[in-house]
Amino acid sequence: MVEVNNVSKSFKDHKVLKDISFTLEQGKINLIIGRSGSGKTVLLKSLVGLHEVDEGSIVFDGRNFTSMEKSERKEVRKELGMVFQGSALFDSLTLEENVMFPLKMFTDMSKDEMQERTNFCLNRVEVVGKNELFPSEISGGMQKRVAIARAISLNPRYLFCDEPNSGLDPRTALVIDELIMEITREFNITTVINTHDMNSVLEIGEKIIFIFNGEKRWEGTKEQIWNCDDQELNDFIFASEFAKKIKQSIL
Repeated sequence: MVEVNNVSKSFKDHKVLKDISFTLEQGKINLIIGRSGSGKTVLLKSLVGLHEVDEGSIVFDGRNFTSMEKSERKEVRKELGMVFQGSALFDSLTLEENVMFPLKMFTDMSKDEMQERTNFCLNRVEVVGKNELFPSEISGGMQKRVAIARAISLNPRYLFCDEPNSGLDPRTALVIDELIMEITREFNITTVINTHDMNSVLEIGEKIIFIFNGEKRWEGTKEQIWNCDDQELNDFIFASEFAKKIKQSIL
């Protein structure tokens, strides 16, 4: 479980996050949604320690990550997997070397153990027989698969995904959503996805946090979202024609 307690973050005079609190649930897909510029990317980066918060705390299973020393944080970071927007694979490394990178940084595995784990992760995301290719030699959808393989290489307890469907066609985006859902279930991971893709919300979202102008405006389930009375959330949701059709079919 991840607890976010009264978190605020500013850049110079601009307050991006404003006293945000919520709990992320173990073994579920937790979505942080909101328009571009709402603060959700800053929030996600704060959760994994890429930004230091100005106020409040972030607690991983009873461990206050915010107040930890650098050496203590390193131990928690071993439990965090991250899928960056645009995949963020190293262009100069092969797919195998990309997935193996965290293993070299954070483990004492032997070369054979690292190879076995790397092969397992690539096979799990259905990237088979392509270990020696470079990122430029595969499609955008396959790059996202490799990014997920790298994120789960350390067998994380928590998986953070920043706009995992960015730049993908709708069919490939659905495949990536399904893969993230399968991995969450299979390994009982606490998954956190930052997105403005309403298809993802309706297909795989279990707990949903809506951020507007740096504030948490609403939280609940995808079932509850249809009957919420927050106007900003309704405007955000029903900008999607797909969402409108779904609402018409169930209400």
